[in-house]
Amino acid sequence: MLTDEQTKLYDEVCRFADEVVAPRAYDYDTKRELPVDIIAQMGDLGLFGLPFPVEYGGQGKDYVSLCLAVEAISRVDQSLGVTLEAGVGLGIVPVYRHGSDEQKERWLPDLLAGRALAGFGLTEQGAGSDAGATATTAVREGDEWVINGSKQFITNSGTPITSLVTVTAVTGRKPDGRPELTCFVVPSGTPGFEVGPAYDKVGWHTSDTHPLTFTDVRVPHSAMLGEQGRGYANFLRALDEGRVAFAALCAGAALGCYEQALARAKERKVFGEPIGHNQHVAFMLGRMQARAHSARLAWMDAAQKLVAGVPFKAEASLAKLIGSEAAMANAHDASQIWGGYGFLNENAVARHYRDAKVLEIGEGTTEVQLMVLAREMGLA
Repeated sequence: MLTDEQTKLYDEVCRFADEVVAPRAYDYDTKRELPVDIIAQMGDLGLFGLPFPVEYGGQGKDYVSLCLAVEAISRVDQSLGVTLEAGVGLGIVPVYRHGSDEQKERWLPDLLAGRALAGFGLTEQGAGSDAGATATTAVREGDEWVINGSKQFITNSGTPITSLVTVTAVTGRKPDGRPELTCFVVPSGTPGFEVGPAYDKVGWHTSDTHPLTFTDVRVPHSAMLGEQGRGYANFLRALDEGRVAFAALCAGAALGCYEQALARAKERKVFGEPIGHNQHVAFMLGRMQARAHSARLAWMDAAQKLVAGVPFKAEASLAKLIGSEAAMANAHDASQIWGGYGFLNENAVARHYRDAKVLEIGEGTTEVQLMVLAREMGLA
């Protein structure tokens, strides 16, 4: 059950999405550019600062409120939905949760205001689902660390307002031989830190995604984020939290597809009647509604457990699994209901169709979610 304040927030962000985001979505999707001016407006609404204390420039709300905002934006555009989700869950959270007072004072004000974005440098060619296989290294030399390696598929890493990326690197070996991972803050423009060309993606055209390379990148010891050797555990916590907001993104996509399909079923006439009067189409819409509703209930369950401070790992994986599959199925059915017009890129349904596939891959593949659930059940 949502509070009156949360309902008001959701309605406000939905209006913003419908009135500001939706009319321009096709244009910036075609240009494959992040609309920085819309990001600034999202910042003015306080969306990037929702779950953070007022003392750092946040809104003092909870994680449910953030997820509601992500869902509302993702109804009309997943690219901006993931920009918000990753900007908070993967960009801000590591600095807020593990940063020193100096790091928080330096980076959080602009990040929480939407004036800046941060990337989350974890994934590598050989270390995606297996984050422990990280090959990037950081070697200490006096009061500096020298970072070498590369990262892939890093969101919000090359925008005009990207201020930093957080990077995991191997800083030694544990007694059992496993790599010791430590996290570092690398400001944009640091010598040796290069952002590669943006990926040519099937979908999420507006979302900023780049490969990164680090060649003898020197950062001061004070750039360490959290304790040495705690990078892996800290990033896993951030991924668990981010997975909940990602599930809300999925639910928003599923809901957006349902809304588009329902509108089409009511307005398009065949043989003199709206196609929604056809029992088969009506049944499709019923299933679409059920999927979107289930996806929302799943992420809300996980988010409420997160807020309550009780274990939520299994619920987060369930929500991500249910939401991503709901979005994929609804995108397929919405395209079918729209027919030929659903195959035109200018149509929001076509964009959802292209975008939805990555929902089964990003922030932990479907197989990773099943693996997590198996472990939580004591089966692996």
